[in-house]
Amino acid sequence: MNESRPAMLDVQAIRAEFPVLAQRVHDAGGQGRPLAYLDNAATTQKPLAVVDAVRDFYLRDNANVHRGVHALSERATAAYEGAREKVRAFIGAESAREIIFVRGTTEAINLVAAAWGRANVREGDEILITGLEHHSNIVPWQMLRDAVGAKLVVAPINRRGEVDMEAFERLLSPRTKLVAISHLSNALGTINPVERMISLAHEVGALALVDGAQAAAHLDVDVRRLDADFYAMSAHKMYGPTGIGALYGKREILETMPPWQGGGDMISMVTFDETRYNELPYRFEAGTPHIAGAIGFGHALDWLERVGVANIAAHETRLLDYATERARAFPGLTIIGEAAHKASILSFTLEGVHPHDLGTILDREGVAIRAGHHCAMPVMDFFGVPATARASFAAYNTREEVDALFAALEKARELFA
Repeated sequence: MNESRPAMLDVQAIRAEFPVLAQRVHDAGGQGRPLAYLDNAATTQKPLAVVDAVRDFYLRDNANVHRGVHALSERATAAYEGAREKVRAFIGAESAREIIFVRGTTEAINLVAAAWGRANVREGDEILITGLEHHSNIVPWQMLRDAVGAKLVVAPINRRGEVDMEAFERLLSPRTKLVAISHLSNALGTINPVERMISLAHEVGALALVDGAQAAAHLDVDVRRLDADFYAMSAHKMYGPTGIGALYGKREILETMPPWQGGGDMISMVTFDETRYNELPYRFEAGTPHIAGAIGFGHALDWLERVGVANIAAHETRLLDYATERARAFPGLTIIGEAAHKASILSFTLEGVHPHDLGTILDREGVAIRAGHHCAMPVMDFFGVPATARASFAAYNTREEVDALFAALEKARELFA
């Protein structure tokens, strides 16, 4: 990744690549509002380059991969495997064999829990997570715990929305088999010190899995520098298609793991008596994959590389700083999560207005945010709130959209005064 000083984005040029952003919403009788899309932590919009790549595949190259000798299959296979190489390069993995295509971060974590966990975690062993985790990095470990008799241990967070690192370190022990941590909290925007957390895990002989769903489009990710054993990501949060993502795993670990699904393409030989499994990464990719999604994912990574993750991150930080400044001055608004290291997310409540009502009111003003527990109910419980409103930023957002957010919040405050 490029580590030079971040450049200012030409946001209007970027917005031109996302026609969806030019629409007006609730446009009855020409009275619609310009769309201010601030729900990027849920999913980002897709640039034309990605949309066109998926469309072109279906128009020109649609065929199954890996098992055809005709021209379309060969082109489809080359594009699909080319996308795998783009993922490898984007996160700094050593080999494309370490990149497994999955439906997204959720499936990636379930794959590790099923394939690695069932083979390596035993009764009395411990899995350490944090109080910041998305349900996708809680429930699979509960399922594994219940299946094998292991223990799920949770490192607490503080009122700023940061992991208590002293407690995290104390909770590590020789019983810890896996540490599963988010890189960037989807509910609060907290950036965890994952490099240190991984190092501490390795000191006690544990492996480390990083949920990178929120981080991969906002932070410079180098899995070898982090020394992550597993890293999971979702394309749809990275300007790519839905239903596709990737799991990185160290090759020496993946090679010891049994498959978690059986079927076509994950085998090298099948008889009624036995099956021999395919080599990496195909051992973990049973059945026809989401070929168009993978190709679109590759083009999304091309787009991210062209614009520059560091440039995007700097732009988002400026927006978050501006939004945070306005939020602190807004009567009745409480920011939920004020970690020293944050990115791209402003989570908040407004006195007297339920977040769901707030989301509906803002929508009528053309401002799209997310309202709810954000698949992070334990975080909501910790802060004593049923839900939060969440504005989240991307490369194409502007200060004017932040202003639109707070103008809409003012209307909501007046309605409930």
